[in-house]
Amino acid sequence: MTWRLLSQPLRVVAALIAVATVVSGCVTNVEGGLPEGWVEIKPAAVPEIQALVPADIAQRGTISIGTNPPFAPAEFKDSEGAIIGFDIDLARAAASVMGLELEVKDQDFSLILPAVSAGTVDFGASGFTDTEERRKNYDFINYLNAGIQWAARPGTDISPDDACGRVVAVQRTTVSDTDDVTGRSEACVAAGKEPIEKLAYDASDAAATAAILGRADAFSADSPVTAWAVERSDGRLELIGEIFDAAHYGWPVKKNSELGPALAAALQHLIESGEYARLLQQWGLEDGLVEQAMMNGEPVTGKEQS
Repeated sequence: MTWRLLSQPLRVVAALIAVATVVSGCVTNVEGGLPEGWVEIKPAAVPEIQALVPADIAQRGTISIGTNPPFAPAEFKDSEGAIIGFDIDLARAAASVMGLELEVKDQDFSLILPAVSAGTVDFGASGFTDTEERRKNYDFINYLNAGIQWAARPGTDISPDDACGRVVAVQRTTVSDTDDVTGRSEACVAAGKEPIEKLAYDASDAAATAAILGRADAFSADSPVTAWAVERSDGRLELIGEIFDAAHYGWPVKKNSELGPALAAALQHLIESGEYARLLQQWGLEDGLVEQAMMNGEPVTGKEQS
């Protein structure tokens, strides 16, 4: 976790580190991890969907994902260091439908898409927002509705539309970093106002903690991540404004890959069986439910649904 040290007396720095440790535990939920009542959802293989799996993946019997914890509740580590979360559960369920075992690879977020291109992982499962820019090089199998939402300390006088001259924390290379805060800052400058100072961190929990400790005035992230951080902040954060820029989370695969239709078919099967809805419910993400598997924002049809 990246921390920017403050020029304070030693005892104050020590106190901040102690608080940061407690807060980080709240945000990432390392005290246990899995939500109450969680059960593993690992359905049986479906032969007609297995037949869609690319031969090289089917032959080895495993399928690999690149993911970047902590980004709770999508992916984060439990107290034993195992990577858990909604993304992991759904990817494992889809792999099971395809007759495969899931292999999880912990990677820096900015390196996951290049790893998909290089073939060192089969697809990404790390809360990727499906954007037009990313679609130029990848296909996205859409599995969750999300958006962007801000959070701040209670009583902080800031909003997404009134943040010029303020400090906002984000996770590096996420849409909050590349689009939201960057675009708002440019609008501030165009209006003759002070730009937004952006603090970019490698992990979402570090960005949330920056807002809690006052290093940033607000925290911008994907709505499921912001809601999770607020819930576990013990009242130190509150949601600011409404969810905006709604978009889909998607699994990125190589452009025109044979794996795309297989993943879409597996997701559609999970939707139709009700296992997808059960999985969302376990993580408190029912509001993000999609009613049909999609690729690049369009419903899949024909053989893509087996």
